[in-house]
Amino acid sequence: MTGQQLSYAYAVVRSPGAETRAQLAGLRGVAGAPVTLVGSGALAAAVSEVPGEDFSESALKSRLEDLDWLESTARAHHLVIETLAARMTVLPLRLATVYLDGSRVEQMLSERQEAFAELLDRFDAHLEWGVKVYAEVPLGSEPATPSAAPGSAADPAPGRAYLRTRRQHRQAHEDTRRAAEEAVRRTEERARGLAVERARHRPQQGTLADARGENLANDAYLVPRHLAAEFRERMLHAADDLPGVRVEVTGPWAPYSFATPAEGARER
Repeated sequence: MTGQQLSYAYAVVRSPGAETRAQLAGLRGVAGAPVTLVGSGALAAAVSEVPGEDFSESALKSRLEDLDWLESTARAHHLVIETLAARMTVLPLRLATVYLDGSRVEQMLSERQEAFAELLDRFDAHLEWGVKVYAEVPLGSEPATPSAAPGSAADPAPGRAYLRTRRQHRQAHEDTRRAAEEAVRRTEERARGLAVERARHRPQQGTLADARGENLANDAYLVPRHLAAEFRERMLHAADDLPGVRVEVTGPWAPYSFATPAEGARER
């Protein structure tokens, strides 16, 4: 597919007026390509032309394993979506949603007009907020293993002290984890009456985890714009009297966690 250009789609929006289109002039996305709007009926999709050698289905299988390339592409993808979201309601599409050309994008919009319109209505004047709850791990929480002096009798005192310290640390960790579970319950309770939807994500582990603690909850909430400040304040204070617990609030974002992306679009 060398030399062929494909259409990379970022998001679906209601077809904007001339003023908004002018504001978006100069916006660049993935691979530094200009962003344009492809329309069908009352809807439009933000798209860029991207090289087939990088974004064909076969090329993406290896490209998506290249962490530097993936980070750069994801940043550009989200920049376009957030730029659009600052001006209008958006329905984000998943990373690397690619079509053969603009006519295929128009066809996708035409086929899913009703479903997309319903989602855009649902997202009007709403924002996504992320809420993560951590049980923090104190630095130096593991006691050093005692070592007996060469040639000495096995003195049980250091061993007993070591085991006692381990029990104390284990108990502290259990207490912190229970406190974090209480914070999770509080965030869920405090979101009622403010958030209209919640999406549960898998707690972060491995390379995505925060080294300072264990992630017990990784949720996203869809919140009406006029309630956003109250929602954020409630979440930030959910762990005020719970030592060793941290609640992290991120956003506002476009409604990534609540969007239903287009069906497998690559090279359509």
